[in-house]
Amino acid sequence: MTGRRVAFARKHTPFAPHKDAAGTQLASHGVASFYTEGTQTASGEKFDTHELTAAHPTLPFGTRLRVTNVATGRSVTVRVNDRGPFVPGRAVDVSYSAAEALGMVDSGIANVKLNVVR
Repeated sequence: MTGRRVAFARKHTPFAPHKDAAGTQLASHGVASFYTEGTQTASGEKFDTHELTAAHPTLPFGTRLRVTNVATGRSVTVRVNDRGPFVPGRAVDVSYSAAEALGMVDSGIANVKLNVVR
């Protein structure tokens, strides 16, 4: 015996995406708000409050994101086309149409679960 020790290690990735049963990637939980003003998005598109779109600080433009209101279970799929929100503690800003679908227009904010669809 030469006295050598051999260790087997598995690579640890602390922030690796997790898969849920439906095959979508869990993005996060947080607070959503909505916005209705603006003329142009960070992606260069014209802002349209009637489309199902969202602003997210880091997800790539074009990402489809399922936003679920935790309190009501209502969900909507939006397309990320803008950057934000710029209010501490907020995870996503959705368009007015998306906020209507989530049932959060009256309150202005909602606790949500975010899942990346594609």
